[in-house]
Amino acid sequence: MSRLEAKKPSLFTSEPLTTVSQPLSLLIAILKSCYGPAGRLKQLHNGMGGYVCLTSQSSAILGHLSVSHPVLKVLTASVQNHVSRFSDCGLFTAILCCSLIESFKNLNIASCTVIKISKHLLSLCTDYLKSEACGCRVSVDFNNLETLLCLVRSILISKPACMLNKTEVDHLTVLIVKAFMFTVPCHPETKPILGKCVTVPVKGRRVLDSAVTPGLLIETPEVQFAKLFSVKRTNSDTVKVAVFCVSMSGDLFAPEEGTLTVHHGVSLEMSELDQLLNVGKQLVNDEVGLVVCQKVIHPSLKQYLKDNHVIAVDRAGLSVMEPLSQVTGSKPIASIYSLSPSCYGSLRDVCTKSFASKHFVHLIPNDTVVCSLVLCNRNETIWDELKRACETAEHVLQLTLKEPVALLGGGCTETHLASYLRQKICCLSTSSSKDVDCSQTQYQLIADAFCRSLESVACSLSHDDGEILTDMAYGHCWLVPSGFPSVSNWSDLLLKCGCGINSSTEDLNWRHLRPLFSSPPIESCPKEPSIKVADFMALDCFAAKYNGLQVAVETANLILDLSCIIEDQN
Repeated sequence: MSRLEAKKPSLFTSEPLTTVSQPLSLLIAILKSCYGPAGRLKQLHNGMGGYVCLTSQSSAILGHLSVSHPVLKVLTASVQNHVSRFSDCGLFTAILCCSLIESFKNLNIASCTVIKISKHLLSLCTDYLKSEACGCRVSVDFNNLETLLCLVRSILISKPACMLNKTEVDHLTVLIVKAFMFTVPCHPETKPILGKCVTVPVKGRRVLDSAVTPGLLIETPEVQFAKLFSVKRTNSDTVKVAVFCVSMSGDLFAPEEGTLTVHHGVSLEMSELDQLLNVGKQLVNDEVGLVVCQKVIHPSLKQYLKDNHVIAVDRAGLSVMEPLSQVTGSKPIASIYSLSPSCYGSLRDVCTKSFASKHFVHLIPNDTVVCSLVLCNRNETIWDELKRACETAEHVLQLTLKEPVALLGGGCTETHLASYLRQKICCLSTSSSKDVDCSQTQYQLIADAFCRSLESVACSLSHDDGEILTDMAYGHCWLVPSGFPSVSNWSDLLLKCGCGINSSTEDLNWRHLRPLFSSPPIESCPKEPSIKVADFMALDCFAAKYNGLQVAVETANLILDLSCIIEDQN
């Protein structure tokens, strides 16, 4: 077929960083305004109306935001990939990456030199974060739930679009940690596999009505709910379960699936129904007490199973098939023409539950590795945001189980890292500048821009033009509410640092982080505070922030190294 219009030549853009300043400034302003517990909400929808998303989370913002500049497409794709793997610290990664690009671009130093030195500075940061001497690391003891509660609470508080008060935050925090504990195997094997927490939506109810139930809840219609009865059991007092992932409705083949030859006088409908009833007879003979089908079960088969005291649940849906296999130990049966008893699973019990106007079949396993989080909220839009926050918290706990370390939150890790780097640079600047083949002045300028970019992330936590300070002893971040005049004795005004570990009771010296272009004094190596977990302690996921730091620096380096962009216009 010939083209309807002539093929357009590719669009060639040289020096793309010269055109990115304005869109980059706009993007970083949007991201910074969303950051932290006091972040401003964003309402996202297309120009024609439709679905409205109210959020401050990076996964939703970057997923709904339309970005046209090629450089920003690289940046947002990199951050989205990080979020898809770690769920948390997306805004931290994006803000740091944007700040690094802006800072490095304004230095007028060759990009190859900037990239070499920034890689060196990144290695200093990652080595320090991995070391036991790191002053912003917190060990997580799974025998003590307080650290886990602080970690989850910090995540929920940082999502203002969830609109939770303190009582609701505390209630959900306990539920999420409890749900996570249900998914950890009681008897771990060589390579233990975590179970699954299934979120069950109940909209129109209070957040405080949310609950965690061990086992799996499968929603069922009210008519079917009323007809459930005592379940049939085997001799070992367990309930045998058969799970079907194929339709049991008796539907015939679709025309697109091929040609079917039928003998004269043979009814396809009756033949299919006879086969379904044969399956039902085998299930009854094998002492199956519960049949769950992903799709539809034929009414005649349902009635036959009911007459033989077998509970039949259909329209379970694809989303519950994986946790259903985990909770029962069954293998989904993909054909009604071959039924093997080895595919059956078992349960300790089956009962019914009701939440608000919804009715569920409750599958109670022999060994709990699957649980159901009944998540309630009166507002549908806020429920979506709350679900994302709960899923993030669950993923963070899984990552923390793999690497039981957390980082200080509230901007303290960023300011502490900047303080550590400045002290380290004073000792290493001469030798380090020779290693990367640059002058000591260039090394100092790039290192200072790197530190200021870290501090700019901490400054993004303040949205009301209040003062932002860092102490000269520990390098922690301190936020001063707006409305207070600049005073010399900040210790009288400040109570706790951003993470909640340090108090201003001791005699501390302060440095202003805003404006960021003020010249910082030479700092001594930041001291390690005595870390004691408290109820108000703010923590961040170590794995997510560690990877986010690497992604931000590496993406900034990649963008700085771009010399041209070729776009296909067809």
